[in-house]
Amino acid sequence: MSIDRRQFLKISGVSIIGIGAAGANLLLRGNLDAFQASPAEDGLKAKKWAMVVDMRKFKTEEDYKRIIDVCHSIHNVPDIGNTKDEVKWIWTDTYKHVFPGQENKYLPSAIKEKQFPLLCNHCENPACVRVCPTQATFKRPDGIVMQDEHRCIGCRFCMAACPFGARSFNYKDPRPFIKEKNPEYPTRTIGVVEKCTFCTERLAKGLMPACAEKSNGAIVFGDLDDPNSEVRKLLSGNYTIRRKPELGTEPKVFYIIGGSENA
Repeated sequence: MSIDRRQFLKISGVSIIGIGAAGANLLLRGNLDAFQASPAEDGLKAKKWAMVVDMRKFKTEEDYKRIIDVCHSIHNVPDIGNTKDEVKWIWTDTYKHVFPGQENKYLPSAIKEKQFPLLCNHCENPACVRVCPTQATFKRPDGIVMQDEHRCIGCRFCMAACPFGARSFNYKDPRPFIKEKNPEYPTRTIGVVEKCTFCTERLAKGLMPACAEKSNGAIVFGDLDDPNSEVRKLLSGNYTIRRKPELGTEPKVFYIIGGSENA
């Protein structure tokens, strides 16, 4: 006898009530690779991963293209070809859309017109985690917010809850739209949500996120709780801002905006 995903959830939901929270978490994590569900023993570790994006170092279109291309290629992100069905892990937008309420009329035009790279903020208080009915979205002990596509039922509650537009839904089978599949990373299917993972598969191998590695120093990744980390040094030495701080989600992606040097 075969059952579809929603029938399975009805059955498993009853079972989860019976076995308790600890057992439920084991069930819900069962389909996710070990390096995604929790930090790998021999990989890079942190108490709280965070990222600093130094906009002073984004000068040309190639600076943006390089990080987007490497992220999307290694993670098998499809190129659907239209904005309605678009799937994105990293994308760009202008200051007024990225930091609404934080602009002023004296802001340099170079900053107003500049494109800012965007991705999942891996919030300290992620709204997406709270609303997911199947725990397909969850936060690891090191603060990385993960998405288990095997548990996703496509309800899109997480997309509605995320105030940053960081999640994409596969309205179509994404696999035919992948230019060159990376056999080392799983593809997704129609009807599930996906997003940036801070490259947990690379952290497990002792490597930094691909965008940081390819950014020529424009993106720095490290432990927010380590005062000696590069992330903390940048935060201590520069004025940074985060997206929509008034919402209380505590994004862990920080931006050094800069000034006239952005011209």
